[in-house]
Amino acid sequence: MTDLFSRISPDKLLPERLNAAEAAQELVRLAQEMAHHDRRYYQEDAPEISDAEYDALRHRNEAIERLFPHLVREDSPSKKVGAAPAEKFAEVVHSVPMLSLNNAFTEAEVEDFFVRVRRFLGLAEDAEIEVLCEPKIDGLSFSARYARGKFVQGSTRGDGVTGEDITENLRHIIPARCHPERSEGSPAVGDLSAMPQDDRLEVRGEVYMSRGDFDALNRRQEAEGKKIFANPRNAAAGSLRQLDSTITAARQLHYFVYGWGQVSAPLADTQSGAMERLKTAEFRVNEEARLARNVQEVMAFYTNLYEHRAELPYDIDGVVYKVNRLDYQQRLGNVGRAPRWAIAHKFPAEQGQTIVEAIAVQVGRTGALTPVAHLKPITVGGVVVARATLHNKDEIARLDVRVGDTVTIQRAGDVIPQVVSVDVEKRPADSQPFVFPETCPACGSAAFREDDDVVIRCSGGLICPAQAREHLRHFVSRNAFDIEGLGEKQVELFWEKGLIKNPADIFTLEKRQETSADPICAWKGFGDKSVENLFAGINRRRVIALERFIFALGIRHIGEGTARLLAQHYGSFGAWRVAMMAMCHPERSEGSHAEGDPSPAAQDDNAAYTALLAINGIGEIAADALRGFFVEKHNLALLDALAEEIRIQDTERPRQDSALSGKTLVFTGTLTRMTRQEAKARAERLGAKVTGSVTGNTDYVILGEDAGSKRKKAEELGVKILTEDEWLELASS
Repeated sequence: MTDLFSRISPDKLLPERLNAAEAAQELVRLAQEMAHHDRRYYQEDAPEISDAEYDALRHRNEAIERLFPHLVREDSPSKKVGAAPAEKFAEVVHSVPMLSLNNAFTEAEVEDFFVRVRRFLGLAEDAEIEVLCEPKIDGLSFSARYARGKFVQGSTRGDGVTGEDITENLRHIIPARCHPERSEGSPAVGDLSAMPQDDRLEVRGEVYMSRGDFDALNRRQEAEGKKIFANPRNAAAGSLRQLDSTITAARQLHYFVYGWGQVSAPLADTQSGAMERLKTAEFRVNEEARLARNVQEVMAFYTNLYEHRAELPYDIDGVVYKVNRLDYQQRLGNVGRAPRWAIAHKFPAEQGQTIVEAIAVQVGRTGALTPVAHLKPITVGGVVVARATLHNKDEIARLDVRVGDTVTIQRAGDVIPQVVSVDVEKRPADSQPFVFPETCPACGSAAFREDDDVVIRCSGGLICPAQAREHLRHFVSRNAFDIEGLGEKQVELFWEKGLIKNPADIFTLEKRQETSADPICAWKGFGDKSVENLFAGINRRRVIALERFIFALGIRHIGEGTARLLAQHYGSFGAWRVAMMAMCHPERSEGSHAEGDPSPAAQDDNAAYTALLAINGIGEIAADALRGFFVEKHNLALLDALAEEIRIQDTERPRQDSALSGKTLVFTGTLTRMTRQEAKARAERLGAKVTGSVTGNTDYVILGEDAGSKRKKAEELGVKILTEDEWLELASS
């Protein structure tokens, strides 16, 4: 595959060329970019980048985290699945988390998967591992709960822990009962009616739309002047995530079941056996699935499916391999957001050529200026694409892409492709190099680049209309203030009407409406009840947790995880603000720098700055971002205005959930009751940290057979030593 990280400056392209500070900055950038694309894909069904580009972002994030494990944060994309449920749906908490899958792109990566499984299970290097190979459907994942054979609730994957309630929509697609009615005789083999009367069954699968149904839907949409869907996946997701279930019922949607969540009795001993049992219960399972015993058989299945996928009536973007034995799956467990016992082998991206008709520069919430190529529409892999992100100024220079150029684009299932290359021989004779703007196209403020950052940003801050609107959208977003009835469309409308220009305006809106000559209730699409509900939603958010408040401010480099660290450390808004002000405005002797402009030298002697950096998980990038926010007078005025309207709750200290929470462990020697990798995974699930060397900070050393020098080191340092049985007893307490 073409290198998808060419937009990064060449000297910083490889993760191993980054130093710790650069790695921390890159991880923050990746987390922010991936969170944006998760929301666009999972909540809005309107992706902006291709699967291949997103996978490349995730691979870079994971590669950096492997090199700098101390920089891994609680809110890392490597620990997340999907995106939080959209605010328009009720939430459903999954009985068992709906995990995502790690990806493989080459045969070598598939071989590594088999090697990892054998090593984790302690099997011989040449041991066969039977796997079930299934086509990877490009649709929307769902979970469906049945009680006593009757469908009772359906939900989307959401963020893996909490999904969206789509019960009424899913009724039109999946069976109302999970087994056929029988009037006489004993149940057929595999009939789920044979389960206990209090049986529970939760099946999981993928809803999709066939290519033929997709084409027919778009023809109807076009004839009626409605939205045209970009591809079958978006059409399926948009159809299933409707508030009006009659819309879902009117569209041709299909499904395959690929697994299960909570069950009251085991379905089988193997993945294939369980799928066969679900099939006899009248669920649709994919008939293309096959068993394989080694990499050679797996690759033969993959190659055959790739060559013949155009003959399938639905879109697939790869193959999923699952360890067939369920007892092996149980032992392998999960790591982060994904199971160890399964992997998705993705197909290569598709390519095509088209012409660049224009290059526009967009301004994001953090002021990032992002160039976008507007393309002459072209169909690639059955999807019409008309735009491609050019990422940044350096990427445009590297490609030397110009208006009028013929370019090769690459996509892997979504709307926005990557520009791979420029065909210079087809370049018009009068073409001119693209000149990246030196000022913000939204507000005219100077554009600048920070240190080694590849991104050019607007310096206007909240005075920039593009940034201000994005800040407001972020402020009311789900993980920030989460104000019901005040979504992106309402924010945009109130901005244009001049009613809301900054976050504090939200909480004074109701009072200002009392004397307004143009009340909202008189606007088209509004009424007394809707306005009443809007104000009620705003008033419900006048009390907010400190960590959500900090996150809502939209300070660059301060994500949810960092906001949580700050809230836990300082405890209250008052303490946090005092510390930040002390960092930005330290007392100085005569002749020192002007107040509000602390220099690096001054920071070295600044106790508040030093204390901030001492917080585990806070680095110089985040500290400097906080300083940059608090030195701006308009930001301080905003905090004052908000403090007049809302109450920010103090933060309780985190509780210890297990006997091992917060402890540091070292395993040494050969364990007999589980592999070392299994033991480490279990310890980490209980909140412990597992290291490879014994130090004065180690709490326990667990001895296996033939323990070596680490035992002696533990005895010298007085570290408590546990046998394997003692460790298991502690882990169970």
